Amino acid sequence: FARGGSHPMSTTEEPKTEGKKAGPDAPPTHLGWDSHKPVDEIPDSLVREGDGPEGNFPMRSKFEKMCREAQVAITKAIEDIDGEGTFREDCWTRANGGGGMSRVLSGGKVFEKAGVNLSVVYGSMPQEALQAATERGVDRAKGMAPGERVPFFACGLSSVMHPKNPHCPTMHFNYRYFETDGGVWWFGGGTDITPSYINEEDMKHFHGTYKEICDKHDPEYYKEFKAWADRYFVIQHRNETRGFGGIFFDDQNDRDPDAHFEFSKECLNSVVKAYGPIIEKHKDDEFTQQEKEWQLMRRGRYVEFNLVYDRGTVFGLKTGGRIESILMSLPETARWEYNNIPEPGTPEAEFLEVCKHPRDWV
Repeated sequence: FARGGSHPMSTTEEPKTEGKKAGPDAPPTHLGWDSHKPVDEIPDSLVREGDGPEGNFPMRSKFEKMCREAQVAITKAIEDIDGEGTFREDCWTRANGGGGMSRVLSGGKVFEKAGVNLSVVYGSMPQEALQAATERGVDRAKGMAPGERVPFFACGLSSVMHPKNPHCPTMHFNYRYFETDGGVWWFGGGTDITPSYINEEDMKHFHGTYKEICDKHDPEYYKEFKAWADRYFVIQHRNETRGFGGIFFDDQNDRDPDAHFEFSKECLNSVVKAYGPIIEKHKDDEFTQQEKEWQLMRRGRYVEFNLVYDRGTVFGLKTGGRIESILMSLPETARWEYNNIPEPGTPEAEFLEVCKHPRDWV
């Protein structure tokens, strides 16, 4: 795919210019850890016409609306599955525009911790930091003068679910839409699963759900995005994947924005369909202390990836995002055991083999 394009431009040659410079009202590259203001009730929309760089306001508004609706639907479904826990809601805004809403469940019957975060950001990024946020070398600073910081708009919904039972996998998703002041826009996202033990039937259901969606939109999507997830979710210093993948995509802008929007929407609205039945199936499974300890060690691997490699975490830290929202993805409990090597032939050793050599599940 041709990634990293910009809005359609004339085919006639235009005189070369130095590129656009960030305006005097563009936000700083670091918004400040305390730049958010808690509010009792979130505004009807955090996307306001006139805020941030010029761009596709209808798409910004439509994407935020989709994220809000999904946040409500997903948290309601997770509460129903848990049976006891409820989501606590925090809302905040920023003076330069944007804000967010976090919904976090802690200490439930099924879930140790589950969070779903909505975020709307108007910010600026140094060009080198923006470039480092993609693996494909896409010119996200296109249209801007060399060395000039890049004002941007970003809206996204992200989530991590950490169940208590070792036979219930952790699940993560993130769907986002970006625009820059230079006219570059793109969609990104994905949903992935991180079990502690292999269950072929569960993985066929999860991956099959997303393959079906991908196939509806493009017959090449699942193969490409599954492979992308297997590459992206690698703990490089361990030479193993964080879990068993799913789909992951970024820099999507090679077709009409509405087509990309519809794909993201269907993926986001299928999270509960892909994940919920697996939790319902295993939430009451019996488990041993050894299995619990193994789950906590895999949680440790989860922490390592998120703090060292995850682009969303790095992006939030570099732009001065709300720290509680950035670190919401981390589990409440994890374990690091010195030089733990599973015995050959055990379920733990078989699991680790899949992390070192990802499999095709469907």
